[in-house]
Amino acid sequence: PPGTNQVRHQDLPEAKSPMAKPKKSRNSAPDPSVAARLPWQPSAPPLATALLISFAALLLRALVSVGPYSGQGAAPKFGDYEAQRHWMELTLHLPSSDWYRNTSDNDLAHWGLDYPPLSAYQSRLHAHLINASLPDAVALRSSRGFESQESKLLMRWTVLSSDLILFFPAALWFVWAYMKDGVGGSGERREGWTWLLAMVLLNPCLVLIDHGHFQYNCISLGLTLGAIAGILSRNELVAAALFSLAINHKQMSMYFAPAFFGHLLGKCLKRKYPIVEIMKLGFVVLGTFALVWWPYLHSYEAAMQVISRLAPFERGIYEDYVANFWCTTSVLIKWKRLYAIKPLKLMSLSATILAFLPSFIQQVKSPSNLGFLYSLLNSSFSFYLFSYQVHEKSILLPLLPASLLALHEPHLHGWFTYYALFSMYPLICRDQLLLQYISVLGLFVLIYYSPGGNYGKGMKISSGTMAVLSLPLLCSILLHTVYLQIEPPKRYPFLFDALIMFICFSQFIILTLYTNYKQWMLDFHPRPVGSKKDL
Repeated sequence: PPGTNQVRHQDLPEAKSPMAKPKKSRNSAPDPSVAARLPWQPSAPPLATALLISFAALLLRALVSVGPYSGQGAAPKFGDYEAQRHWMELTLHLPSSDWYRNTSDNDLAHWGLDYPPLSAYQSRLHAHLINASLPDAVALRSSRGFESQESKLLMRWTVLSSDLILFFPAALWFVWAYMKDGVGGSGERREGWTWLLAMVLLNPCLVLIDHGHFQYNCISLGLTLGAIAGILSRNELVAAALFSLAINHKQMSMYFAPAFFGHLLGKCLKRKYPIVEIMKLGFVVLGTFALVWWPYLHSYEAAMQVISRLAPFERGIYEDYVANFWCTTSVLIKWKRLYAIKPLKLMSLSATILAFLPSFIQQVKSPSNLGFLYSLLNSSFSFYLFSYQVHEKSILLPLLPASLLALHEPHLHGWFTYYALFSMYPLICRDQLLLQYISVLGLFVLIYYSPGGNYGKGMKISSGTMAVLSLPLLCSILLHTVYLQIEPPKRYPFLFDALIMFICFSQFIILTLYTNYKQWMLDFHPRPVGSKKDL
């Protein structure tokens, strides 16, 4: 090149510069690093890459939905599929005043509606769509337990479309806001956004529960994810509205409320006019709630009728073998026998508050976007582990912020995803979704450990710690086979369910201690270089 040699190379046709790159022949083999490029190794424009990952996630959901669903053919109660179909039937034919009341047309003993009004409006919308094609599937009274291949296809389509309309755009918005703000700091590669998007959209637990078991968690989680993206992009009023809608779709979204409240309060207190900022957020929240609850605000009795359905304390402090504190310790302490409902409610409330309080205080004191993501995980974990009336599917809530932290905490994300999926293994087996379970777990592992992924970054684990962590992993792998192949003792018919619960609970406790520690350590370390101002 000019300036490096005194002799001009073009004057010496037979000579070659030592700096010149060798020319490739037409028949030379392609560069393996380019030929084997994966979607999260960006060679295509960002839009094309995002569309490719989204299409793969949609295809996975469609393939899982071909399988059976909760309670298929299991009369008379069936399962969650029948519950969702029944709510469509009720909301289509009955006035809103009768949706939550026991009447001759609405037997609350048969899957009575127990979600907030926005969930009922969603059921009504889907009912209109199904009624236009297959009215027998949502006919009043006569459709109870209705099952057909056509109705299954229509019901599956309602979940797929909900996912595509709400969760997918929210995931894209979050990834854009996360990378634009530099939440994780300069240590995260800019091209890592594609791997992060794949981790969020290809969440195996959400895919199995919504498109296998059959639920609409993608709606409430999509609204929550949109609210999180709103926080990261400094659209706090939009975030407040979206999170209020999430709560009004599924009351379990309250698992995230301490994190949202603590973070927004901390931000408001650090601004010039904190009272004005708090009032603006309050007006948005109250306005959103008033809009959703409008049909029930005409009387105190009507509103209380709905609220009573949203808090079914009579069901007990836990259901099935959920890997939380109350169910796990019930092997030694018979909570349901020793205590009535009222003291159990008080104990669970106190334990839940004590569990999320450190995370809440940290965000009020030092709000930051990274701390907010940790707080979402710690808050939702507190509710899952200690609150009243938790079931195994509630693990989807703490799993959402864990997936959002995948770039910053790849080991935590992989570890948590595996045990969250394992905690639902008995439910998956009852639904006869074992093939789908193996498939989505295998796909997750392939993507997680793929070239260009982020699994190699993060905490350094000593050999001793790795040996300790390997023990429950080996036990869980063994239990996968034992659960299917060996009959438990007649005296202990749920022995294997309990063992799965013990293993998962132990890992969840370790995880929540670790993430609380990491959140508080943010106060003792400067904000990572390359990240932008949160306030």
